Amino acid sequence: MGSVMSLFSSKISKEDLELALTKAKEIVSSGPVIVFSKTYCGYCPRVKNLLTQLGASYKVIELDIEGDGSKIQSALLEWTGQRTVPNVFIGQKHIGGCDDVMEKHKAGQLVPLLRDAGAIA
Repeated sequence: MGSVMSLFSSKISKEDLELALTKAKEIVSSGPVIVFSKTYCGYCPRVKNLLTQLGASYKVIELDIEGDGSKIQSALLEWTGQRTVPNVFIGQKHIGGCDDVMEKHKAGQLVPLLRDAGAIA
């Protein structure tokens, strides 16, 4: 992934990337469901609305509002291989983006994941 990462994070120092990766991992460990999002993303509301409809407890990190959001996004690319948002974690496990979450829901796999993570009763 070095070549893919270098396309997006060539302007970020290795130290900044490591700090952002540490922060991203701390955020992911801070709750049962974490959604890395952007306020202008068309796909992000679909995931947030579904989680809300399911009654899930989740935390949203709007990367376009965070001062170091672009660094966190570069760190997420290195960590998960996914640069796009939404970038969803359930129970500290990377789930993927909007399509991944919707597919898991259609397959009946999302609610059990949310339950196991303690996001829903």
